Amino acid sequence: MAVTAHWIGGVLLSACLLGASALPIRAQSEPALPPGLGDTEPTLPAGLGGPAPALPPGLDGDGPALPPGLGESPTPSEAGAAEALPRTTVERWFDMRLPFRLTGFLEGRIGARVTDDPNQHRFSIQETRLQLEVAKFFESAEFHAVGDFVYDGLADQHDVDLETGQGAVDLREANLVFSPLDSVDVKIGRQILTWGTGDLVFINDLFPKDFKSFFIGRDAEYLKAPSDAVKLSAFSDLANLDVVYTPRFDADRFIDGRRVSFFDTARGRIVGRNAIVDADKPDRWFRDDEIAVRLYRNLGAYETALYGYHGFWKNPQGADAVSGRPIFPDLSVYGASVRGPVLGGIGTMEVGWYDSRDDRDGTDPLVRNSEVRGLIGYERELVTDLTMGLQYVAEHRLDHDAFEASQPPGSIEVDRTRHLLTQRLTWLTHAQDVTWSLFTFFSPNELDAYLRPNVSYKLTDAWTLTAGGNVFVGRDDHSFFGQFEDATNLYAGARFSF
Repeated sequence: MAVTAHWIGGVLLSACLLGASALPIRAQSEPALPPGLGDTEPTLPAGLGGPAPALPPGLDGDGPALPPGLGESPTPSEAGAAEALPRTTVERWFDMRLPFRLTGFLEGRIGARVTDDPNQHRFSIQETRLQLEVAKFFESAEFHAVGDFVYDGLADQHDVDLETGQGAVDLREANLVFSPLDSVDVKIGRQILTWGTGDLVFINDLFPKDFKSFFIGRDAEYLKAPSDAVKLSAFSDLANLDVVYTPRFDADRFIDGRRVSFFDTARGRIVGRNAIVDADKPDRWFRDDEIAVRLYRNLGAYETALYGYHGFWKNPQGADAVSGRPIFPDLSVYGASVRGPVLGGIGTMEVGWYDSRDDRDGTDPLVRNSEVRGLIGYERELVTDLTMGLQYVAEHRLDHDAFEASQPPGSIEVDRTRHLLTQRLTWLTHAQDVTWSLFTFFSPNELDAYLRPNVSYKLTDAWTLTAGGNVFVGRDDHSFFGQFEDATNLYAGARFSF
């Protein structure tokens, strides 16, 4: 990693340690952020999730509204806010006031594949999850932690791995927020990060995603995986700046065959638990690091932003020439976005240049080419309580001729540009207690699609019932969505919040 990234990382870490006793914390004034589908993986072509197919409506002030649990935790507007907050359900149950704020939920989910997959369990999901969220407000700082305790009936082992989220415990957040200056906020620790304007399409959002959770029927909030990072936010009348430094690379929780089968180009067929991906992940502290920057401001009614990222492809997009083991090549991304009112609705535009630094001329057949990604989106309410969102996404491979010339004979042909259309329909009924949703991805050149139907019913203030599906169809078993046809599943769940 460049010396500049190391220097900035050191400055951020020092600021966090020195500023813990500084001025009282103040409310963060940045806009909320959205999601997208951007990063692609060796087993997953670019696009979903970014390339993270997360999410629901946007994840950020730049994009559509974020579903509960997907955004960053709020900061209290003033110290001692906990004293002014009403007692939580837990406190009322035990008729006491805790020295910290405790909330959470208990949830059960079950789902099954609709077709046989010889490489996977018949069930796609079979788990019970208890999430506990703790917030503690100090005079000049806030501590926030979110942890999930999980019984997974399909897991082969229950040893805890906080990097992949496997095991009986998944630590979602554990961070400290403080303000060393009136115009600066700092968040240090494990946190959920997101920005960009895409709806389930991630272009400039290079924070980790969890595609396995997304495909097997977990709540959409779990598409966003946690980052172990330092985030510095500076605010001014001219513009606002976010800098996120991750001292050790946080990869996507990508499709590796454990829960979802995929097309293996090396073997030329669909594989799953019989050929689990063992990637060589960069893991040296302060050397295999990442830095992401966002400069943003409002121009009239329009939210504009510039982005930069320096790190690695978020899922294995290359292979070692000697061992053949999947690797994460070096990557830098530069982009911009705008979002604002258009024709009675909200329009979005976003673009990103993916600089694949290990193969800038496109001649290395083992490393993904550089590319340009862009999207145009539009969302509006058609009638009361019925909203529609549309997006067009393009992923254009650079140096495509060099890429084709580098491929061995008999390789699968890859289009220079991948086109993707998305549509979201959201309908609220029964006094808005029932939410009907359908999100559709369709690629007109690859002739494959991914449909996410979902219905949720808010039975009471505490109880929510949900049912839905992940439906994949495709002409070819090597296309992005076509490879997951055997993963098509239906699921149902019940959540008790407290």
